Amino acid sequence: MPVDKSGSRVRQMFGEIAGRYDFMNHFLSGGTDIYWRWRTVRMARPDGTAPILDVCTGTGDLAFAWRKSAAAGTSVVATDFTHGMLQLAEKKRNTRDVVFMEADTQELPFEDNVFQLVSVAFGLRNVSSTIGGLEEMTRVCAPGGRVVVLEFSLPDNKLLSRTYQWYFRNILPKLGQMLVRNRQAAYEYLPQSVSEFPSGNQLTQIMEEAGLERTMFRKLTGGIATVYIGYKPQESAS
Repeated sequence: MPVDKSGSRVRQMFGEIAGRYDFMNHFLSGGTDIYWRWRTVRMARPDGTAPILDVCTGTGDLAFAWRKSAAAGTSVVATDFTHGMLQLAEKKRNTRDVVFMEADTQELPFEDNVFQLVSVAFGLRNVSSTIGGLEEMTRVCAPGGRVVVLEFSLPDNKLLSRTYQWYFRNILPKLGQMLVRNRQAAYEYLPQSVSEFPSGNQLTQIMEEAGLERTMFRKLTGGIATVYIGYKPQESAS
């Protein structure tokens, strides 16, 4: 049975784990998630002072990384539809150039062609419609701008993949539930959502169907995570 990614389930699940979200990310990845975000920003450095949008921002780590890398005066807007996550993000905020808003990635409250970069880190697989989320991200991206996705994936190496999937399915859910009690089985949802989510060429094809071009991807840490980048065509200005 496909994993339940209904908006109500996802919103409740992340609301329940919000208080331990940062700790669990760093703990379960051994801190590698910090490196993955750093690499993402290095691969898609902001260009100019047009605003940047980070969707499904969680507690804002990628939004803060964009702000640190961007030119002075560049504003970063970060959206999420889980109120508890945004409350924690606000507590971490130490600059007026990052603004948090409550919004659904499939119904972004922005005009067309606004942002030089539109990003999502470990959140696209939680959007009920992958192409719907990408279409919205593309819509609000400026012509010539980039849509950037950082997401979990499965390693190519067979031995690493088997070991990783065994840990993902047998150890991580029990460890996660023990450390972060929740009614939505968040750490069973994680491996299920990763295994079902398209990766590599499958995802770049969906990005192109959503209106992007010159799509590419780069695997990180043996393929445990992957960065995807696509450009919005210049002619989309019309």
